[in-house]
Amino acid sequence: MGASDFSKLPHIGEPLLRREDERFLTGAGQYTDDITLGAQTYAVFVRSPHAHARLRSVNIDAAKAAEGVIGVLTGADVAAAGINGLPCGWLITSTNGEPMKEPPHPILALDTVRYVGDQVAMVVAETLQQARDAAELVEVDYEVLPAVVNVADAAGGKKPGAVVHDIAPDNHCYKWAIGDKAAVDAVFAGAAHVTRLDLVNNRLIPNAMEPRVAIGSYNRAMDEYTLYVANQNPHVERLLMTAFVMGLPESKVRVIAPDVGGGFGSKIFLYAEDVCLTWAAKKLNRNIKWTADRSESFLTDAHGRDHVSHAEMAMDADGKFLAMRVHTDANLGAYLSTFASAVPTILYATLLAGQYTTPQIHIEVDAWFTNTSPVDAYRGAGRPEATYLLERLVSRCAWEMNLSQAEIRRRNFITSFPYQTPVALQYDIGDYKACMDQAEQLADVAGFAARRAASEAKGLRRGLGYSSYIEACGLAPSNIAGALGARAGLFECGEVRVHPTGSVTVFTGSHSHGQGHETTFAQVVAARLGIPVEHVEIVHGDTGRVPFGMGTYGSRSISVGGAAIMKALDKIEAKAKKIAAHLMEASDADIDFAGGEFTVRGTDRKLPFAQIALTAYVPHNYPLDKLEPGLDETAFYDPTNFTFPAGTYICEVEVDLATGVVRVDRFSAVDDFGTIINPMIVEGQVHGGLAQGIGQALLENCVYDRDSGQLLTGSFMDYAMPRADDLPDFKLGTVCTPCTHNPLGTKGCGEAGAIGSPPAVINAVLDALHSLGVKDLDMPASPHRVWEAIDAARP
Repeated sequence: MGASDFSKLPHIGEPLLRREDERFLTGAGQYTDDITLGAQTYAVFVRSPHAHARLRSVNIDAAKAAEGVIGVLTGADVAAAGINGLPCGWLITSTNGEPMKEPPHPILALDTVRYVGDQVAMVVAETLQQARDAAELVEVDYEVLPAVVNVADAAGGKKPGAVVHDIAPDNHCYKWAIGDKAAVDAVFAGAAHVTRLDLVNNRLIPNAMEPRVAIGSYNRAMDEYTLYVANQNPHVERLLMTAFVMGLPESKVRVIAPDVGGGFGSKIFLYAEDVCLTWAAKKLNRNIKWTADRSESFLTDAHGRDHVSHAEMAMDADGKFLAMRVHTDANLGAYLSTFASAVPTILYATLLAGQYTTPQIHIEVDAWFTNTSPVDAYRGAGRPEATYLLERLVSRCAWEMNLSQAEIRRRNFITSFPYQTPVALQYDIGDYKACMDQAEQLADVAGFAARRAASEAKGLRRGLGYSSYIEACGLAPSNIAGALGARAGLFECGEVRVHPTGSVTVFTGSHSHGQGHETTFAQVVAARLGIPVEHVEIVHGDTGRVPFGMGTYGSRSISVGGAAIMKALDKIEAKAKKIAAHLMEASDADIDFAGGEFTVRGTDRKLPFAQIALTAYVPHNYPLDKLEPGLDETAFYDPTNFTFPAGTYICEVEVDLATGVVRVDRFSAVDDFGTIINPMIVEGQVHGGLAQGIGQALLENCVYDRDSGQLLTGSFMDYAMPRADDLPDFKLGTVCTPCTHNPLGTKGCGEAGAIGSPPAVINAVLDALHSLGVKDLDMPASPHRVWEAIDAARP
């Protein structure tokens, strides 16, 4: 079945209410912290108050003797047990041919702590309060060392003695590049105009609604471990923990991720706490729960973004893009998190062609260790950083070339597909002009001049900002990803189990933490089999029930996980046709299947799907010589290419010159997600992404003290999250060019809003202030920063 045929089936494109919402809204959801096991104890981690220090000693005697304490474990215990450090899942090779610097990442610090929050010891007690009290009794003698927190200091040697890892005495992890540097330099030498831009992509803290939680359990009778954890990809968590850290057979470890209250990438990774609890459950012979408080989440959840970049665009006299070159310094934090190395390289640089026909591009990335929390994938993972840089640069090109924001983009849009970019990716399909046309209509660009005049009459400034983004979703195919450094496959698994009554259970390796999989996947199966959506159950998040899977990230769920389910359904249909052919005394080549019925082509003979299912399990009249009983199939899907959602966002802001306050007045977003299964769920995903992107642009900013390395934005008192009144009513639209290489035609929608919105907002602010001489502004555009920029531009 092709994508065009699939999109016409019943249930596809229907805004069905999410079936999972009833349990969430009525308090019936089961999150990891809701689980209480027998003989359960509680863990508290002793964390470093220093960004960089040598551990002279760790005295746990008083803590071990405290009331209710079951055990106190340190880095020495970890080393004695032969537990390895956490692995990085993506190997980057430097331009000199050497592998990236990959220092050990211990689950409990052994001799040195490298960021505030680094775990030094784990205290386990009968109650949480007892564990907290005992943790206060752990005496750590720290020798404080110089700390480095930003790439300017790390790269420039401005903090003598601030060496995060001995393996990298200059704090440099790798230098990576893509593109033809010589060809790019030659184009720049003869260009009619060159636009230059320096910018910072600010560090963010994910702040999912549910903090990280883990429960470690060990069954001595079976010699088996179980880890309950708030995680986005339980199979990957199990693989990394067993194969790389603990040296256990996967069959001895079960990872269960129940309901998860948001992740945004921060729950993809294998964290030290997860390994500590799993290992300690056997060592102490008790079930152990750890629930992060919000302060721990601020300190220890992997952060996002944190790039410092210089970008240049070479153009001809008409504003046609000829070449682009970019240098980015990326802050990786104190250790290499699971996918950290891939974010500023494969997931960032390969997207810098954007929607434009720039013939030559060269990108160079230097990655640095600092004494800060590890930095890894956060909603969009590299693509927001690429879009922000490119769309800020394109907007500045328009101002310098005296072209409108729409015109410079239209002159440079890709219009013929497939299109091979100069930075590795090949786009299969798209219609970028259609997205922009619809966005301009929704935004009422034609009426902007009148609105601007009305604002100025009130002493305010109004600006219009454009952002035309593209992203690569699905992280595929495995062989290409492997050649680029991935240390795992990037396929997905789906099992479809048809029961004797015709109802269906689907086991998917994708994981839902707010995306609505239990509804969307059920719609896909119901549409394909012609059965009621209510007859389809979706199971995910349990390595003990699901065959395998790579989890949920990179907007891959429907395009990769859904495609795996479709492949399993292909097998179900093929076997069911053979059963139907036998029952109706026909050739299976003459059997058609549509609308839940099997028919003999050219006749009125037909049988319902439920009867075929029953026959498969009650094989009284069954071709046993040709087929096994049952109707249960498993399939693995490895995509042949990424999918490429794209769109244009237009933001309109009003700025108060006296206070610097920016108000987002209008926001219009038009996306091409290919085939849309459930438009209501897609709309919700876009709304959420827009809120996060606008939050980064105007409010959110993770700040460390440059000297001490202390996190200055360690609570919601200091880290400003967007609230409802910070956001306008969004106007959304869609264009559909179905993906050409997956059976559903889908592209992914989960990250688009967070990718396209930050540059649209900042471009709008700069448009509002451009006539005042304000030419640049880094995120977040807080009132103080905006006021300072206005004041600095005054003659």
